[in-house]
Amino acid sequence: MRWKGNRRSDNIDDRRSRRIVRSTGTRSSMVPLILQLTRSRGGWAIIVIAAGLMFFTGTDLTSLLGLAERQPAQATTAPVQQSEEEAETVEFMATVLADTEDTWAALLADGPTAYEEPKLVLYRDSTRSACGLGQSAMGPFYCPADQKIYLDLSFFEQLSRRYGAPGDFAQAYVLAHEVGHHVQTLLGISARNQAARQSATEVEANRLSVRQELQADCFAGLWAHKADEARQILESGDIEEALAAATAIGDDTLQRQAQGRVTPDSFTHGSAEQRLRWFTVGLERGSLESCNTFAATAL
Repeated sequence: MRWKGNRRSDNIDDRRSRRIVRSTGTRSSMVPLILQLTRSRGGWAIIVIAAGLMFFTGTDLTSLLGLAERQPAQATTAPVQQSEEEAETVEFMATVLADTEDTWAALLADGPTAYEEPKLVLYRDSTRSACGLGQSAMGPFYCPADQKIYLDLSFFEQLSRRYGAPGDFAQAYVLAHEVGHHVQTLLGISARNQAARQSATEVEANRLSVRQELQADCFAGLWAHKADEARQILESGDIEEALAAATAIGDDTLQRQAQGRVTPDSFTHGSAEQRLRWFTVGLERGSLESCNTFAATAL
């Protein structure tokens, strides 16, 4: 993908140096201890003995008695340690995000909903989101509650080595798919689909989820079409990289690897074939209307 020298987005929330830690220390308070002991038989004698032990030994008996107050979970911050390769990936993600901003701003310019730029949160291991605790094992995800995309860059290593889908445009496809979910939120598609899923059976709710995910794939293809039309970003092999990524994360592919069998009724993102098809629809047709997976009779 041709990207170097292009604009980079400022909508990056880099949390890679932060760690969520739950303190094992305590904040001691003598007040609860004294109140509890004074209500018990012989409590004043225990207070005198305890005070003497604390004075002569330095032992914090409030911790031993479990009467201290625990410190809440905290996030620690340190300078970001990164390789040259990771630094370039961050630069690439910022550039792709900027390109999606320009593309979707133009696509929605004449519609009733103006494009609002999402934030991209980069993290390691885990981080907080308005949708709950984000963890690297979850893979990249979009949270509509705070309109942010969450990404642990280690996912790209897994995509390349474990799933056999390397390349910068495979990474761009992943980000463009999550941006597609943001567009669905702005257009009210996500809210309508969520309401429909709440009153549906589990199987039907899964099918609605598949249609939403396939539309995000189509939106990713639509972005690639418009970006290449405006800025000639595509190089030889780019589309093959995106198609390889779509195949690698198809529900049937993942289920076959994990459990040795495929159960279509449990699909939530779509099969590899479906994901390929809808990315290609967006790429070739290049229009929002062509990505209406909810109206499609066949996926």
